[in-house]
Amino acid sequence: MEERIAMKLDRVILIVLDSVGVGALPDAAQYGDEGSNTLAHIAATVDLRLPNLTRLGVGNITPLRGIPPVGTPAAAWGKMASQTAGKDTTSGHWELTGLILERPFPLYPHGFPPEIIEPFEKAIGRRVLGNKPASGTAIIEELGAEHMRTGYPIVYTSADSVFQIAAHEEVIPVEELYRYCKIARRLLTGEHAVGRVIARPFVGEPGHFIRTDRRQDFSLEPPRPTLLDAVIAAGLEVMAVGKIKDIFAGRGISRWIHTHDNMDGVDQTRNFMREGERGLIFTNLVDFDMRYGHRNDVAGYAAALEAFDRRLPELLDALETNDALILTADHGCDPTTPSTDHSREYVPLLIYGKRIRPLNIGVRPTFADLGATVAALLGVPYDLPGKSFASMLLE
Repeated sequence: MEERIAMKLDRVILIVLDSVGVGALPDAAQYGDEGSNTLAHIAATVDLRLPNLTRLGVGNITPLRGIPPVGTPAAAWGKMASQTAGKDTTSGHWELTGLILERPFPLYPHGFPPEIIEPFEKAIGRRVLGNKPASGTAIIEELGAEHMRTGYPIVYTSADSVFQIAAHEEVIPVEELYRYCKIARRLLTGEHAVGRVIARPFVGEPGHFIRTDRRQDFSLEPPRPTLLDAVIAAGLEVMAVGKIKDIFAGRGISRWIHTHDNMDGVDQTRNFMREGERGLIFTNLVDFDMRYGHRNDVAGYAAALEAFDRRLPELLDALETNDALILTADHGCDPTTPSTDHSREYVPLLIYGKRIRPLNIGVRPTFADLGATVAALLGVPYDLPGKSFASMLLE
């Protein structure tokens, strides 16, 4: 839904803190996630110290032990619910940009059927190992030695709509692994159109395998236009940091860079900010989810949050007068629960800038409200789902 405002911004920096949810959605029980609250449960388990996020107003969004609400937050604050069925990275990011899926991506709790696996094996000329839901680190420990002996790639999935292929870099070179993923992506269409095919390269020896940072996601192309297309059509730049380019299959992106970890993601975001181009800088910081949420590593997750908090002033100080910094998430991944999968949660919303009013945005009914708001802030013509609240924000 379009909202035109007289005084627009030059640039929006949108950072997705991957999986940093702030409480179970009303329908979370349907997904086995009743009671999940990624951020609150981490704060309840460890002595979490986030002074910069606290100043912005993170403690005003949801009760957090040791992180009190502040009387006058520096940012506008609130939270958002998802209208898309599921709790997937791809659908979460798509909804943030105005694309709400009517049907969830397919899931494979018992592994992939023969009509998928057999053509895949024929196309790559090898059998596969695994073909079941599993933790990525657990399955390479289980099957890594057999993989090294046979040369067969490890195929697995999770509670998300993913077809993951793990391979040792000395057994199947990374470029060959990427080729396998492209083959799988071509096969996984129609009723089997999973959200992502993911290359999961690893190195090391049995008992000491380590996944490398050369992971690559091969997503479905968005079936309809998104905020990114609207920004490009308006003649502005879309600069993607981290796995954003993969999530959108490169669509609606003018420049992009992959990153090694969260801190590299902050560095690359800063680099784009220094260039001063008008438009959208769109960053995903994946470590919270990939390295800590899925591994139920509460201490590691907390340390990653604190590390980002220490870097936050660099981003705030780099903002120009007509910039806005937005922090949000795409789903939860509560590391304190028995599950190692994503959790269906509200996501936080913090919006900071020299022209941004610090006020309570409340609870938005869909992530898509953010896409509509970013479009309005940039003065971009926009007619996608979501209701803009930009007029509340600008001084």
